[in-house]
Amino acid sequence: MLMEKLSELSIPDHIYNWIHNWLNNRTHSTKFAKVVSTVSVVTASIIQGSGLGPAAYLVTAADLRPIRTGNRIVKYADDTYLIVPAANSSFSNDELSNIQAWATKNNLNLNCTKSKEIVFRARVSRRSSELLPPPVSLLREWRN
Repeated sequence: MLMEKLSELSIPDHIYNWIHNWLNNRTHSTKFAKVVSTVSVVTASIIQGSGLGPAAYLVTAADLRPIRTGNRIVKYADDTYLIVPAANSSFSNDELSNIQAWATKNNLNLNCTKSKEIVFRARVSRRSSELLPPPVSLLREWRN
């Protein structure tokens, strides 16, 4: 999928070919305490820990968008954040399903053990008299 998406960008052919060659026939093994694992073929187009990994993820994730207006998806390196305002909270599961479907289509695995939900709530005042009125300029705009 990465190479398909890269082919749609206006990058020089030699750069495209270099990335293609770099990703083809990659293998990996792990050494720990002088014991080396068997060699495995790497089929992922995003090699975590590589110099190209973050850029490859950003190209791959460029078409990942929220399905609901008001929700946002923020991407940084190989992390993705879904931001859902309170008004859309009933649609959170739809957004998560959309992200899962996108990941499957792009041959990516979501690490659910690293996924967290954080809910921010406004502090509720105990007395309504403690609330300040909105600025006059906001009142004028609201009334117009």
